[in-house]
Amino acid sequence: MRNSNCIYWLIGTAFLLGATQAEHDYHTEAVQIHKDIFTIDTHIDTPMLMINKGWNIAEEHSPEDGVRSRVDLPRMQKGGLDAAFFAVFVGQRERTRDNYEFVQAEAARMIEAVNYMCNANPSLIRLATTPEQALSNRQNKLLTAFMGMENGFPIARDISNIKKYYDMGIRYITLCHTKNNDICDSSNDEPEHNGLSEFGRNVVKKMNELGMIIDVSHISDKAFFDVIETSTAPVIASHSSARVVCDNPRNMTDTMLLKLKENGGVIQMCILSAYVKTPPKNPKRDDELAALEKKYGTWAEIDDPSVRDKYAAEWYAIEAKYPQDLATVKDFVDHIDHAVNLIGIDYVGIGTDFDGGGGLRDCQDASQLPNITAELLRRGYGKDDLVRIWGGNFMRVFKQVIEKAKQTN
Repeated sequence: MRNSNCIYWLIGTAFLLGATQAEHDYHTEAVQIHKDIFTIDTHIDTPMLMINKGWNIAEEHSPEDGVRSRVDLPRMQKGGLDAAFFAVFVGQRERTRDNYEFVQAEAARMIEAVNYMCNANPSLIRLATTPEQALSNRQNKLLTAFMGMENGFPIARDISNIKKYYDMGIRYITLCHTKNNDICDSSNDEPEHNGLSEFGRNVVKKMNELGMIIDVSHISDKAFFDVIETSTAPVIASHSSARVVCDNPRNMTDTMLLKLKENGGVIQMCILSAYVKTPPKNPKRDDELAALEKKYGTWAEIDDPSVRDKYAAEWYAIEAKYPQDLATVKDFVDHIDHAVNLIGIDYVGIGTDFDGGGGLRDCQDASQLPNITAELLRRGYGKDDLVRIWGGNFMRVFKQVIEKAKQTN
């Protein structure tokens, strides 16, 4: 009997070791693939951290450190991430002259911070404004920083500001954020313009003319269809997911995804947990977060950096008190599967929204991005598929936007 039990134990141990080895092989293969192919994350909000005194993006941090960062240069290298769009994010405020000037100053500070990062670390990272520059950087073993602007609010009501930001290195504009602006309605606000405003149509046309990518993440469904109707070039959703998998207004419906394919654009799937899987209700947490906003106002409304620090500290304390049940990499890849099955492999990519809320239970920062690749491999995606998802599809759109502008100018 003892010998029989021993045989069963040995068989069971061998089975478990085999399963563990198989799991290890997927991750090992994923790490190697990241070394072999060009990879890009089309949306990180790290510039908000880069303007903090004393925080150095060239040093390795962790999501548990003081500012809870999820991206820095060492972790980009560890995760095999070649390039990222550093988002110049400004929150929406009342549309007044003073507020336009405030957000323009904020945007300028973040653009300066991205430039400083590249100038201070020339052996690690270089700024790029074209796909070719990014691929050249990879050949030279350098990371790439692109810049996008999240929320077109700093354009104010002056169309010439688009060219100003283009000249400063901005290569996409997310037309709005969580509130309506002069350009369009937000997916998280009540309709004001019934989609894209007349000024917004002119913004789209000017971006087409310049060869600047139009980003439809955050905008309302009606605004999305108006953009598709107006734009002469493919568009992107820099950090969105599939609404049929997670019913959130920030995600795209199947009808929108099909229209995006028709446009030739690409959806860059987002790993912000609430966009990946509907979180369970937590009334106590919601009440405390509402009280925090009542105390300080929204993040976008706070001018004083010291008050922002207090807001952040109290927000993190609430998060620690009521920890979220985060979605997983498997939940996230369900979104990729759905989009690939609906519109095809050539219209899907990844934009994490790291440092803007992005993060999964098993993909907490840039160093863990191969976990996503391992799950894709586990589901049968091949290396050519991963080339497309991790950058090929986005770079195609980027090149087409530039080429279209050349043809029309």
